[in-house]
Amino acid sequence: MTDAARAFARARPWLTVLALAQLGGCAVGPNFHSPPAPTAATYAPEPPPAVTASAPGPGGEAQRFVQGAPVPARWWTAFGSPALDAMVDEALAASPDLKSAEAALRQSQALLSAQRGALLPSVELTYQAQRAKNGAALSPPLADNSSLYSLHTAQVTVAYPLDLFGGVRRQIEQGKAQTEAQRFQYEAARVSLAANVVQAAVQEASLRRQVEAARDQVAAARDVLALVRRQAALGALGVADVAAQEAQLAQAEQTLPPLEKSLAQQRAALAVLLGREPSRGLPQTLDLDAVGLPADLPLTLPSQLVRQRPDVRAAEANLHAASAGVGIAIAARLPSITLNGSAGGAAAQPGALLAHGDDFWSISAGLAQPLFQGGALLRRQRAAEAGLDQAKAQYRSAVLNAFKDVSNTLDALRFDADGLKAAQAAEAASGRSLALQKRQLELGQVGTLAVLNAQQAHSQAVVALAAARAARYADTTALFQALGGGWWDADR
Repeated sequence: MTDAARAFARARPWLTVLALAQLGGCAVGPNFHSPPAPTAATYAPEPPPAVTASAPGPGGEAQRFVQGAPVPARWWTAFGSPALDAMVDEALAASPDLKSAEAALRQSQALLSAQRGALLPSVELTYQAQRAKNGAALSPPLADNSSLYSLHTAQVTVAYPLDLFGGVRRQIEQGKAQTEAQRFQYEAARVSLAANVVQAAVQEASLRRQVEAARDQVAAARDVLALVRRQAALGALGVADVAAQEAQLAQAEQTLPPLEKSLAQQRAALAVLLGREPSRGLPQTLDLDAVGLPADLPLTLPSQLVRQRPDVRAAEANLHAASAGVGIAIAARLPSITLNGSAGGAAAQPGALLAHGDDFWSISAGLAQPLFQGGALLRRQRAAEAGLDQAKAQYRSAVLNAFKDVSNTLDALRFDADGLKAAQAAEAASGRSLALQKRQLELGQVGTLAVLNAQQAHSQAVVALAAARAARYADTTALFQALGGGWWDADR
């Protein structure tokens, strides 16, 4: 056994004791505990009705809130639309925003793994080959009095910083919390992407229906204008009646371009969500009449919502990271101890590196205690403590916003059902009124003003009905998103 090996053997018990002391030592700073679950039982002073109102026609089914029902991971399949399922799947596979979030997560995980290495000793092997010649004024470095010589040196160096006060462990704890925050941000991005695709597809279908209604309105106004002109030619109506109907036609035509522009922009936005260039267009579109409305909707308790919402979980992870940051700042003000050891050999020939008498070794321990840095370390600790207070407030804000989202969607679903019922009745009544007014105009029983008013009312009712139907699908989507989107059950 060489002298270096014997030295390390003698030092091994002390190294073991110090390593155990590091593992069992205290970690300064606050120990993190998850915030207590909210005690609220509902999201609003008045709980929503168990069942919403119903209306005739597609999208008018009543919806029932099921307390405690799970949120499915692929919640969008509850709409029963293969076209919608295909669009969401394409977006989840191709969205560059989601790929960016996933890459950020992998980066954070890799950095955490690298950070964990700080708890282990660092070992470095060095080898140096040197060819040199000493001047005559210097003593020859070798035993054979040769001034021209070769020197080969090999050395192993071990450095072991003892984490007696837990500064390194707090850094790893902080890195782990930051990685958790990144993971929840990725999950939030997935949920948001799926919800945005569903809402964008529904909005595109709604705008398409509104464009069709506007075109029908233009065609109907042209038919009425032709009838008015025939009656004017027979002397039954005057020039003022013709001019009024021409103005009505112009107004109907004026509403069409803005709707067509909105539809084109919505299609481009949906294509980008799918990870497509807008020039490629959409793989398919939705027919709102063929999209089902989920009859049973989950309703999570507030105490459970904070564990389901990825944005709230991300805020909690950031709170954990801020808590660990206080410990890091405190540990920076305390002594640090480092053990160093090295062993090696030097020889004129590589084969003689480990020969007896040519080896060397050293063991050292160092202690460093910050004494004066202009108050910087204390200020950093206070900054970390302020950051912890900020993270607490941000977590509380995330919880409140989560409750607000659920409350808003519950109210929206209730009012959407009432609004759709009223819009359905208004569209049916205005359609009957318009048909009656047109018939009476043909018989000469009413003037063009009555027909113009009926046309305008029916056009507004058709657009309102399309918007009311889309709102029920969109707000149903918003409820699934507000409840967390079921990311915890995703199979991936």
